[in-house]
Amino acid sequence: MKKTTTFTAAVLMTLAAGVAIAQGGYNRPPAGDKQYAQCLTYADRLYEGGNEPSPVKGQTKAQAWCTCMWNETPDDFKGNLVKFAETRKGKETNKLCEKHSDWSE
Repeated sequence: MKKTTTFTAAVLMTLAAGVAIAQGGYNRPPAGDKQYAQCLTYADRLYEGGNEPSPVKGQTKAQAWCTCMWNETPDDFKGNLVKFAETRKGKETNKLCEKHSDWSE
């Protein structure tokens, strides 16, 4: 009985981890977050293909990319996420988020 319970718990934990990964593994920005909204608007003006579906269920490539950038920048960062991604300091974060959203040049 103990082995069955342990096995069941392990399976449930694996499934929960899979769901988190399928959803992108990032916290969604709060509703009305101005930095996230600015990211979506600015990215839409500068780049093509942002409205295509991303690998993250329910998100476009721009939404997945901006969600990633929003989560990967420090909490005290208050600037424009798109402009930050284009800087030398933001290049690594940009690369990570491009991979996450399947949205690159």
